[in-house]
Amino acid sequence: MKIQLDDIGPSKIVHLYAPQIPMRAVVVVDNTARGPALGGIRVSPEVDVEEVYRLARTMTFKSAVADLPHGGGKAGIVADPRRPDIERIFRTFARLIGNLHEYIPAPDMGCNENAMAWVQDEIGRVAGLPGEIGGLPLDKLGATGFGLAESAEVACAYAGIDLRGARVAIQGFGSVGKAAARFFEQKGARLIAVSDSRGGVHDAGGLAVDKLLAVKEQQGTVCASRAGKVIRGEELFQLDCDILIPAATADVIHKENAAGIKARLILEGANIPTTSGAEQLLAERGVLIVPDFIANAGGLIMAAMEYARKNEAEAFAAISEKIRANTRRILDKAQSEGLMPRAAAERIARERVTSAMRHRAYSYS
Repeated sequence: MKIQLDDIGPSKIVHLYAPQIPMRAVVVVDNTARGPALGGIRVSPEVDVEEVYRLARTMTFKSAVADLPHGGGKAGIVADPRRPDIERIFRTFARLIGNLHEYIPAPDMGCNENAMAWVQDEIGRVAGLPGEIGGLPLDKLGATGFGLAESAEVACAYAGIDLRGARVAIQGFGSVGKAAARFFEQKGARLIAVSDSRGGVHDAGGLAVDKLLAVKEQQGTVCASRAGKVIRGEELFQLDCDILIPAATADVIHKENAAGIKARLILEGANIPTTSGAEQLLAERGVLIVPDFIANAGGLIMAAMEYARKNEAEAFAAISEKIRANTRRILDKAQSEGLMPRAAAERIARERVTSAMRHRAYSYS
C-alpha cells in the first residue's frame, strides 16, 4: 500500500534519525483542523512509515467522531521496546520532535506512562503521564478496555447478543486486552479464550480473569496458566464465541482466516486489526464489526481529558458518554443507509474534519 494524499492529509511526514545511538523514527501529522494532533508512539522493530500513516488517519477519525478538539497524528520508533537504552531513545526522540508543536505524543504499543514522563521532562508536551506527576495513566486505569466494554453494551443489542453470559475471546493480552477482560467480566460476560505473543488458552466453560492476570504478571504469558487448553495464537480466531476482540497488532484478521470466524460481533480493540477485504467478507456473512476508531477510543478520550486537566471521574464519564453515543450513532446510520459500520463512521468523521477545515484560513496548521 502506498501513502495516499487526499483532501484531509497527511499534512506532514517527518523522518527522524540519530546516528549516534542509532535511532530511527517517523512522525505522521495527518490533520490539525480541529486542533493539535494527538496520537501515540508505537515502538517496534517492524513499525514503518506506512503503518504510522494508517494509524495517524485512524487518530484523525477517532478524534473527530469523539468530538475532541484534536487532530490525528502518530509516531513510530523502530526499536525493540526491551532495549536497555530505551530511556535514552525516548529522550532523543523527544528532543527531535521538540519543535513539532502540532503533535502531542501519548502512549501506544511498546511504551507506557513512564516513557511519557521522559518525553514530558524533555519537551513538556505529552498526554498519558503517570498519576504521581499529575497524569491519568491510561494503561493502569484501563481506559481503552473500559471503552470497549461500554461499546459492547450498546452493540450487543444490534447483534442479537445478551452481554451477560456472552462468550468472549480476546486476541492480545497486553494493556488493552487485560483491561477489557476485567471490564467485560464485571458486565457478566464470560472470557473463554485469550492469547498473547506466545500462544493462548481456551476453556469453553470460562476462564478466571484474576488468575490469568496473575499468571501473565508472574510468568509473562497466559500459556503458563493451568486453566483450559493451550492453543496456538491463530487458533483463537476460529473458536466458537459470541464476541471477538482483536487487541494487539494490525491486520490480524485477513482473508485467509476470516472465513473461519464464528463470532457474531467483533470489537476492534487494536487499531486497524482487520483488512478491508476481510471486513467485506465478514459483513457479507452478517458479522457486525464496530470499527477501531469507535470501539477503542477510550484511551484517546482519556488522554484528551488529561491534556485538558480533567480528573479521573470526568475522564471515565466522558469515555462512557462518547463511546456509547457514537456506537449507537454509527450502527443506526449503517442500518438506515445500508452501509458497513466503518463506512458510516468514516462519513461522520470526514464531515466533521472537512467542516473544521472550511473554518480555517489554511488547510493545515
